[in-house]
Amino acid sequence: MIYQKRKKALILLADGTIFHGKSIGKEGTAFGEVCFNTGTTGYQEIFTDPSYYGQLMVTTNAHIGNYGTKSDEVESDSIKISGLICKNFSFEYSRPAGDKSLEEFLNDNNLLAISDVDTRALVSHIRDHGAMNAVISTEIDNVDELKKQLAEVPSMEGLELASQVSTKEPYYYGDENATYKIAALDIGIKKNILRNLAKRDAYIKVFPYNSKFEDLEAFQPDGYFLSNGPGDPEPLVEAQAVAKEIIKRDLPLFGICLGHQVIALANGISTYKMHNGHRGINHPVKNLVTTKGEITSQNHGFAINREETENHPDVEITHVHLNDHTVAGMKMKNKNCFSVQYHPEASPGPNDSTYLFDEFIQNIKNN
Repeated sequence: MIYQKRKKALILLADGTIFHGKSIGKEGTAFGEVCFNTGTTGYQEIFTDPSYYGQLMVTTNAHIGNYGTKSDEVESDSIKISGLICKNFSFEYSRPAGDKSLEEFLNDNNLLAISDVDTRALVSHIRDHGAMNAVISTEIDNVDELKKQLAEVPSMEGLELASQVSTKEPYYYGDENATYKIAALDIGIKKNILRNLAKRDAYIKVFPYNSKFEDLEAFQPDGYFLSNGPGDPEPLVEAQAVAKEIIKRDLPLFGICLGHQVIALANGISTYKMHNGHRGINHPVKNLVTTKGEITSQNHGFAINREETENHPDVEITHVHLNDHTVAGMKMKNKNCFSVQYHPEASPGPNDSTYLFDEFIQNIKNN
């Protein structure tokens, strides 16, 4: 494949800007919200993270694919991004532990990907003008038709996507003889979250996004978990109702990313769409309780209102993002409930944030 002539491709942004590249192999067209991730490694985890559902991913690292893929390094059962945009694509890989090339992995998942793109210029444009819908296509002679189709793609704001990635039926994870039982609401859960909970002697039952509190309660869990996931948190009224009921009963509750936003909405704190979000593996966060800094993995395009959080009588901000001072974590003052906006399970080199799982288990013990 590396020696074959590759088909020309383009990226058309919603504001009319066009960037050019070449297809990796598959031909066609893909739509989504274009966003970028600044991580230098972890591309396989990014591509399979349900939180990225419906997005065209721009990787800012110059080389993608150089260490191939490994079958057990996935965060879900399939690729979740809508398409991939990169600078230099490696068709060959040199990692001894890899079991297939990234090209094979993309083809197996029928994903459209384009390379040879000026990603620095593209990312600069998104940073200035914000994340927006876009289309990538090998149909470069049909720009007018692509523009018409792109205009019909719904905005990420107000879009409910949890139903597209959540499990259809409840399932179990871990050792059924474990000390603790946790009910997890799947609004886009990553496998490594389940691994981290199971590693702490927990048996988890994972429930579909639209489950009611009574469904989760029937498992007789010791604690409750609200997962990460894609899209706007505001339409997730069923998940918010579950969070409200758990909080009302003062049961141990932990939320990550989208789950964090759902807990905020359950407390009457509003959320908003960010200019271009946080997506990368080196985001600095300060823990206001310990005063320590953490290097974190983040992936979110929405955030909770800081002023409303500060003024809420029952909520305390526990973590802040040091780049833009957005809320990165909170806890309820008189309830057994806390949440963070980043991904403690991701461990992007540093393991600075894995203590949060220990805190959750300790909250269960103390309940």
